[in-house]
Parts: sequence; C-alpha cells; structure tokens
Amino acid sequence: MPPIQPIQQSARQLDLSSRFVFTTTVVASPAASAETIIAQLTITENIAAITGVDLTGWAAYTVGTNGTAVQLRLRQTQVAGTLVAASGALTGSQHGAAILSADDIEGFDTAPVLPGQVYVLTMQVTAGSAASTVSAVKLRAIVV
Repeated sequence: MPPIQPIQQSARQLDLSSRFVFTTTVVASPAASAETIIAQLTITENIAAITGVDLTGWAAYTVGTNGTAVQLRLRQTQVAGTLVAASGALTGSQHGAAILSADDIEGFDTAPVLPGQVYVLTMQVTAGSAASTVSAVKLRAIVV
C-alpha cells in the first residue's frame, strides 16, 4: 500500500551529527564493590530534545576476586545522579571472578537538560574484594 502522502523532502543533506554523541574512553575500573563511573559523556550542543535522549551503554570487563554479580547503570551527572536505567544483578558463571564478560544496557531519559547534560555508565560488582578491570566501553546518546 503506498503512503497516504508522498515524501516531499529528503534528509540526504541534513547534518544530524550534533544529535549523536558517544565515547569509548574507559574512565575507571571498579575497586572492590563500589559503584564506579566507567564511561562519561556530555551533550554540549544547544539543541531541542523533543522526546528525550536514547542511551546505550556497553562494557567488556573482568570481575575481580570474589565477585559474584555485576550491575550496570545509566545515570545523569554522577554516581549519585538520577537513575535512568539499571541492568539488575547480572549473575551466572559468565559473570564470576577472573572471567572476561561483556554486557550492555539501554535507557531513555525523558528529562534531559540541554546543553550540558552529563551521562555516566557505572558498574558495581557484588561481593568484590579486589579491583575489577574494564577493558572496553561505549556510551552513546541520541537526542530525539
């Protein structure tokens, strides 16, 4: 079935790059069981967020000694900032101590403050008694 109204314009020459922000820099790795910022980004552009900001976080990591579970969180601003999404406890043999794992998390922030909104991806290891190692991350924000 054809569209009710034919397409009149093309976005071929429209630059949307200011709406897509990402980082692949590892900020830190969790020490023992403390919730730790592992990636951080700032949306610096002064643009309208009509519905919000779509967030995606991904991390590859090795859990430290005695770690039994991992939780990823997306937050505004800092470790104590507004929670956007939480993975819940990621458990099982693939999340145990000294095993390389990779997990992702999705979230949607309906109340961003632009420009200057900071987002962080955090990681917390349950029962961790030694530092875990984050080997790679990606945190992406799409303003919609």
